[in-house]
Amino acid sequence: MRRSTAITLLCSALLALAGCKSPCRQLSERLCDCVEQFQRDECIQSVADRERSIEPTDEELAACDARLETCTIDPDDRTTCDILLTDEGKSACGLAK
Repeated sequence: MRRSTAITLLCSALLALAGCKSPCRQLSERLCDCVEQFQRDECIQSVADRERSIEPTDEELAACDARLETCTIDPDDRTTCDILLTDEGKSACGLAK
């Protein structure tokens, strides 16, 4: 009984921590889903390193949050990464100038 309670608490804590990522980090990690598998871990680590060294402003966080709504990349369907090849997709994901 105690073991199952401990496992449940651990899983809950991990899920809570996963939900604490900033919108900019979530967006960046979503874009990492579109790189080749062997580069994905490096991409995600780079995103985490940048987040530790750069504090986004409230305005930047709001912009990233809006991009999460429009950047429709599905990590389970890599064909959705093709959206990044279009001007509309780049704009939707915050990659356009």
